[in-house]
Amino acid sequence: MNRYLYLTVFFSGMTTLAIEFSASRLLERVFGVSNLVWASIIGLILIYLTLGYFLGGRWADRSPQYKTMYGILAWGAFTSGMVPLIAQPFLRPAADAFDQLQLGILLGSFLASLILLIVPVTLLGTISPFAIRLAIEDTAKAGQVSGRIYAISTLGSFIGTFLPVLVLIPLIGTNFTFLVFSGLLLIVALVGIWRSAGWRSVLPWLWMPLALLLAAFLLAGDPIKTTTGQIYETESAYNYIQVLEQDGYHLLRLNEGQGVHSIWHPDELDYHGPWEQFLAAPFFNSPPYDDQLVSSMAIVGLAGGTVARQATAVFGPIPIDGYEIDPKIIAAGRMYFDMDMPNLNPIAQDGRWGLDHSQRRYSIIAVDAYRPPYIPWHLTTQEFFQVVYDHLAQDGVMVINVGRSPADRGLIENLVGTISTIFPSIYVMDVPESFNSMIYATVQPTQIEYLYRNLLYLYTQKDVHPLLIVSLERVVVNQQPTPQSTVVFTDDWAPIEWITNNMVLNYILFGDMQVLQGTPE
Repeated sequence: MNRYLYLTVFFSGMTTLAIEFSASRLLERVFGVSNLVWASIIGLILIYLTLGYFLGGRWADRSPQYKTMYGILAWGAFTSGMVPLIAQPFLRPAADAFDQLQLGILLGSFLASLILLIVPVTLLGTISPFAIRLAIEDTAKAGQVSGRIYAISTLGSFIGTFLPVLVLIPLIGTNFTFLVFSGLLLIVALVGIWRSAGWRSVLPWLWMPLALLLAAFLLAGDPIKTTTGQIYETESAYNYIQVLEQDGYHLLRLNEGQGVHSIWHPDELDYHGPWEQFLAAPFFNSPPYDDQLVSSMAIVGLAGGTVARQATAVFGPIPIDGYEIDPKIIAAGRMYFDMDMPNLNPIAQDGRWGLDHSQRRYSIIAVDAYRPPYIPWHLTTQEFFQVVYDHLAQDGVMVINVGRSPADRGLIENLVGTISTIFPSIYVMDVPESFNSMIYATVQPTQIEYLYRNLLYLYTQKDVHPLLIVSLERVVVNQQPTPQSTVVFTDDWAPIEWITNNMVLNYILFGDMQVLQGTPE
């Protein structure tokens, strides 16, 4: 029986970690991917496991029977599969509440969803101490047996860490990932009951697999969100992806949806957001600078290709390398955002790694990789900006989209301090009616007057795309003083999450919540 016991703890450990990662995805698509969400999930699951270890030890001493343990395991498996079904009444209103930023509903739904995990995770936590109690036949080998069981359980946890995220969630979605692991573990439990107590003992438990099949039927084809105008949704290894149609525009939203990452309209190119402001970057160079001098572009954070589409319209079919870590976002860009420009090379890689391994030098490098409200920390460091500098042409310019609140420009200031250790000249503008600012950094020493003179020069030229003129005019009107800062982010120290959390929490507590809907792209 011991061999099957080891198999049991393997599947129990695997399911425990699979539930943790699946639960994180279940909540991320509604509440976002902030480290606050992750900390809440991990912290409470550890508490639930602690409770399970304590109860499991006591339970095993009172009833050291295989049938008892496998009965507990069956309930743990079954309740794991019920999590996505029972969570729906909490998550659906929360998704709508997030659009309206109704904090009371959000907090209540978040806590209710986390509480749902207490039963399955606590029950699964009882299995390892229970298995140790059953496996020890010779107290002289208690340490050896305990070590073996924890090692096998941890190996299962290792598999449960990667299998949901890399395989099952992209393939079948979060809800069915819960059901797959629940079903597998339930089979292990029922076989264990049969081996320990006979097949008749299994009969009272057969309603559980039938109930899981019913749950699968109820969840099949059920949309994750029911947002007005939704025309597409899917899950990938990285994101929940959603496309909305509003007044003829297509909007790309990810996870909780508090940012529009790409926008498309068949007859419009000016979306009054951060996208078109990347076009102004090269015109900080010394005048006269013509739009024909822009020879290539890299975009870190391609999303659905809005910036690439605008750049192609303005500068012509220049080579554009677009780095987007999520291949399913690239697919959505092709389907819903007209991202079929022959000059665009979409690259499904992390932007920093991809740029560092590129053999090309670019006129413009655009960094637009927000996962609201965070910008990835590894795209904010001195080492990263050195990579950008090394891949710019002699007249190249970097432009980065940065978030802020009306009263807190700390992230902008610290980024400027970091960038100034690499680039000689830096400029800042605020995107109107948003929480976005653009930081421009030039390879050559430049002056703001160059931008003004280039704008005047473009006024005199024929066939200049009007969107380019609009982009430069907005920089002129919304230019901000370049801040001074001695802070330097490095690969060793870049507390982006801490800075952003502080900014968001201060704004929630003391700011006007109605404005918060302009969160960064």
